[in-house]
Amino acid sequence: MISKSPVIETDSLTKNYGTFCATDHISLTVTAGEIFGLIGPNGAGKSTLIKMLTTLLPPTSGSARVAGFDLIGDAAHVRAHIGYVPQLLSSDGALTAYENLLMSARLYAIPRAIRQVRIAAALKMLDLSDAADKLVQSYSGGMIRRLEIAQSMIHQPAVLFMDEPTVGLDPVARRNVWAHIRDLRDRLGTTILLTTHLMDEAEDLCDRLGVLNAGRLQSVGTPRELEAAVGSDATLDDVFAAITGSELETEGGRRNVQHHRDNQHTPA
Repeated sequence: MISKSPVIETDSLTKNYGTFCATDHISLTVTAGEIFGLIGPNGAGKSTLIKMLTTLLPPTSGSARVAGFDLIGDAAHVRAHIGYVPQLLSSDGALTAYENLLMSARLYAIPRAIRQVRIAAALKMLDLSDAADKLVQSYSGGMIRRLEIAQSMIHQPAVLFMDEPTVGLDPVARRNVWAHIRDLRDRLGTTILLTTHLMDEAEDLCDRLGVLNAGRLQSVGTPRELEAAVGSDATLDDVFAAITGSELETEGGRRNVQHHRDNQHTPA
C-alpha cells in the first residue's frame, strides 16, 4: 500500500480563552486526498479547530502545517492553498451565482485571463450552469450550499475545510452535496476536513473520523474501526455516546442555523 503524504499536521494545537480550554493539545494528521470528519458534541472544539487551521483564530500554543506551510509563520500561503465553507450563510443572495463566483475569483486573485474558464468549470462541476444568472435568493438550500462549495474551490485549493456542510438540508439535498464532495476529492485530489453532527454523513462520506470531546481528541479511526472498538454490533451513534458520554443532539444549533439561512433565502 502506497503511503500518502500528510497535508494537515497539528502538534499539541491548543486554544485557551482565559481559563477555558477550547482545544487541548490536539495532535492530528490528515493525508492527501482524504475526507476526514470531526464529530463530537456542541462545544467540543470542532469549529475552534477549523478556525485555527484556516488562520481565522490564532492558537494559544502548539503548531500546525497546512498544505506544507506553517500555520503561524506562513499564514498567507496557508490561506492561498485552502478553501473554507463556513457553517453560516456566505453567498450574497442579492447577486447571481455567476456574480458570487466572479467576486470570489477576484478575492483569490485569479488572473483575469482564466476567470471565465474557472467560473464556468465551477458552475458545471456543482451542477449550477443552468442557474448561473438567477439571483441566489431564489435558490433552494441545497443549491446555495453547492454554490458556497463552488466559491471555496474556484482557486483549486489543496485543502477544503467545511463546517457542517449539510446543516439544515433535507435528506435528498444532503446526499446531493455528499456526491459533489466526493467528486471534488476524486477528480481534483482535494483533501477535505469537515465537521458534522450527522452520523450517516460521517459513515457514508468520511474515510476516517476524529472524535472530539471537551476540547480533546479522544479517538481517531475509520468508521468501522471506531465501531469495532465499542462492540461487534455498535453504530457510530454508540461510538458517540461511549466516547463523549452524551447522546447525539438531533436539533440544537442546527435548528438555529436553518432558521438563520431560511430567513435570508427563499427555497426554490
